[in-house]
Amino acid sequence: MSKCIVLLALSASTAFAAGPQGVNLAELTDWDIIVASDAIPSEAYAAEELQSHFEMASGIRLPIVHAVERADRHIFVGPGEALASSAVGFGTDEFGPEDLRIVIRDGLIAIAGGRPRGTLYGVYTFLEDYLGVRFLSPDHTHVPKVGAWRVVGPVDRFYHPPLAFRWSFYAETNWDPVFAARNRTNTVPTEPRLGGKTGLTNINHSLLFLLPSQTYGKEHPEYYALVDGKRVATVANDGVMTQPCLTNPDVLRIVTDRVLGSLRSSPGVENVSVSQNDNTKYCRCPDCAAIDEREGTPMGSLLTFVNAVADEVAKEFPDVLVGTLAYSYSRKPPRTIRPRPNVQIQLCSIECSMIQPINDPGCELNVEFCRDLDEWGKICDNVSIWCYNTNFAGYQLPCPNLRVIEPNIRHFVANHAIGVFMQGVYNTLSGEFSDLRNYMTANLLWDPNRSGQQLMDEFLDLHYGRAADPIRRFINLVHDNAEARGIQRNCSGSAADFGIDDAIIEAGFNAFDEALRLADDDTVRDRVEKASMCVYCAAIDPLASAMSAEGIPDPDTVRRLLPLAERFNELCAKYGVTKTSEGVPFREGEMDLPVDALCGRRVVQLPEQWRFRLDPDNVGEQEAWFAQPAGAAWKPISIHSAWEGQGYEGYDGYGWYSVEIEIPPVEERRVWLLCGAVDETFKLWINGEYVGASEGEPTLLWCRPVALDITGKYTPGATTRITMRVHDVGYAGGIWKPIWVTAAD
Repeated sequence: MSKCIVLLALSASTAFAAGPQGVNLAELTDWDIIVASDAIPSEAYAAEELQSHFEMASGIRLPIVHAVERADRHIFVGPGEALASSAVGFGTDEFGPEDLRIVIRDGLIAIAGGRPRGTLYGVYTFLEDYLGVRFLSPDHTHVPKVGAWRVVGPVDRFYHPPLAFRWSFYAETNWDPVFAARNRTNTVPTEPRLGGKTGLTNINHSLLFLLPSQTYGKEHPEYYALVDGKRVATVANDGVMTQPCLTNPDVLRIVTDRVLGSLRSSPGVENVSVSQNDNTKYCRCPDCAAIDEREGTPMGSLLTFVNAVADEVAKEFPDVLVGTLAYSYSRKPPRTIRPRPNVQIQLCSIECSMIQPINDPGCELNVEFCRDLDEWGKICDNVSIWCYNTNFAGYQLPCPNLRVIEPNIRHFVANHAIGVFMQGVYNTLSGEFSDLRNYMTANLLWDPNRSGQQLMDEFLDLHYGRAADPIRRFINLVHDNAEARGIQRNCSGSAADFGIDDAIIEAGFNAFDEALRLADDDTVRDRVEKASMCVYCAAIDPLASAMSAEGIPDPDTVRRLLPLAERFNELCAKYGVTKTSEGVPFREGEMDLPVDALCGRRVVQLPEQWRFRLDPDNVGEQEAWFAQPAGAAWKPISIHSAWEGQGYEGYDGYGWYSVEIEIPPVEERRVWLLCGAVDETFKLWINGEYVGASEGEPTLLWCRPVALDITGKYTPGATTRITMRVHDVGYAGGIWKPIWVTAAD
């Protein structure tokens, strides 16, 4: 009986040994890396990346060689004769630019892919899937030790990434091409050794460059949109102020010529943008309006125009797509017009709630988007997605949308998107959990079959170690709270808009205090400290919100939140924050708040109605307008909103404000004129005497309280004339929040 068992075991062992065998990665001491002598730069670099990371994992530095002197113990990196003639050989001529194949068996490993990025991406896939390497952040690559036994295979796998265009649009990726290549974001690297980037570009607002009004507007106002009976030409900023007239034949000729010229000077590009500017001032002339009315959407005239450009492009560049945004007013597909085969539609989700999955049937905002996506998919084979994935009003605020990254990307891929642009915190480091968000997003864009929750847990555990659990608890609290409240919100809002209240803020401080105590070393402690910025940002949001709304923060709020604001600013400076929202820069060491004036007693609020006068030639100071009472040339204006909305649309330059008031006597020693917000810089005169100025960076000043000391500059109880000359260089302009006189000792 025992002999029979032994014979059966031997027979089974022999049969097993006859089949393909895996490879023990712990026993590669006498192996080498084979790369062809004529390998392209990304394949040679792939061999170096494999060599260095394997050495970190095993302590073994595999030599990189070009010739094969034995039959086994090789890792082939990239195509070539050596790979083709080996027992695991295959060709890559039919592979796409990022397709990859990995074969592991019988003492050989082969990693090769299409050119220019397939082999490099294959090496990163091998490192992740078989060595456990994780490219977590630009400064944190997790490389576990191989140990004494790590058998993998036999393996023979092929991968074709479902998205030709992938952009996890975070500064952590945008500013680090090596890291971008490692997380397979194929839109950032330009170096050949990193595989370059895809020829597909992100479709963006482009007609402002193709038909600038400063070039054509003065002589040809008919080239530009007719809105409210006027041609909107020669504006200061085409992007936010005008659109072309899309039925004008000269506009079509100029834009087409510029597009063709751009393509001739940019070999290798696979698409070009012909897309609306970032405003809703599309043309309402009879010809444009007729098309739009017939098609039930302003996309009618836009797509007609884009199709005409695409027809000309196809004659000279048949493989190039002409892309346009389906954005805001143009998101809805037209009734009868169909995109040409070489037209790309990039559908934008700006109106959607980013708290619910994009395909949540209970969220009407998202249902409408998915309906448009489905309709576009029926008439266009080249649909890509612009998905908004952050809170543009508060980059560091807690944002409960980590759980929707996976279902959103999966839905886009399931609906045959050719590319996905996931817009995050793109113009500063250290947004709220931006390392985690970037890690999840990049991995899911590369492989949508991965689990978002597993990626999140993996990142938290590896990046924060023992400190991960309290951080995970806080993330879950923020998300559970938003889901329980049924909050629906798009990509802009305050902490309160996303359900962040005092209880959650307190729980956040407790969680991060615990995480700091659990941190294993100073490196992890810094990571925890950086992540804690989101709680500080939420805590001081009442202060920031008050500065962004109509009023001015009350003194008690300023006093209570000032220490937390100072700590938040310290953390921002330490961890490289340059923006606290999309349009508000952060400067190290600057609170940008007139604290004494804000905390002072509110003596009197100035009237809302002032007198106003434009000064387009900047002659008012030379002519001493400040020394004169406001006369007939001065018109009424509210100081609670910008001048653009009060009859001066599109005006950038100088404007003068004047008002007469009585300031009562005060007992305090110092008195300020506290302005809620002035867009942007200004000078102040009282009773014709110069007092001072608010000067500096316009992008900082436009939304911040500003105070000037007016102690001794007026007579209490007497009529006081206050005159301000405001200078605006772009967008909205003028005084747009209340002004107070405050006092303190």
